[in-house]
Amino acid sequence: QVTSFQGVAVRSLCTSSPHEHPEHGRLVYKGNLAKVVLGVRFFSYSTSIFNLFMVPYIMLKTGIGFESLFIQAAFYGLIGFFTFVTPVTLHVLTKGYVIRLYYKDEMDTYTAITYNAILAEKATVFHQKDVKIPDLTKMFTTFYAKTKSMLVNPTLFPNPQDYNHLMGYDKSFYFNLENLEEEKEADER
Repeated sequence: QVTSFQGVAVRSLCTSSPHEHPEHGRLVYKGNLAKVVLGVRFFSYSTSIFNLFMVPYIMLKTGIGFESLFIQAAFYGLIGFFTFVTPVTLHVLTKGYVIRLYYKDEMDTYTAITYNAILAEKATVFHQKDVKIPDLTKMFTTFYAKTKSMLVNPTLFPNPQDYNHLMGYDKSFYFNLENLEEEKEADER
């Protein structure tokens, strides 16, 4: 592929489309909140580290002390809550947010890229048959890949057929009347 750029010939040696990944396959989804999730978690981690180092220093230098043991426990408990519980809660809520989702046609497998606890990208590979849709709508779960909850925004799939295949909506629906009658009889008993 040769492209002219202000009179200079530029040759591109790229053989795959920009949405292909050699290991993971074709890019079918890209989350629009990836940078926000990373930024919020990084900010939470950095403020927690700041608290760990600065609160003892400030307490020693200023001589702030409380006479009551109850007030001391409440103060340190509040500081500890924001230092440890907030980052853990943010991690639990956002660990399933899918940054990118790739699909390999020949193997019918998906690779979901998420952030792990240390803010590095983590790849989870699963087959379409491993996808389970929760019975009840959950706030931070669109589907389960094996046992891991995943969160995607269906409107961000450029091709709706990719979302339908991921969720199994493109499969034919089989309605077994015999099992339904057996379940009804068992409920009546």
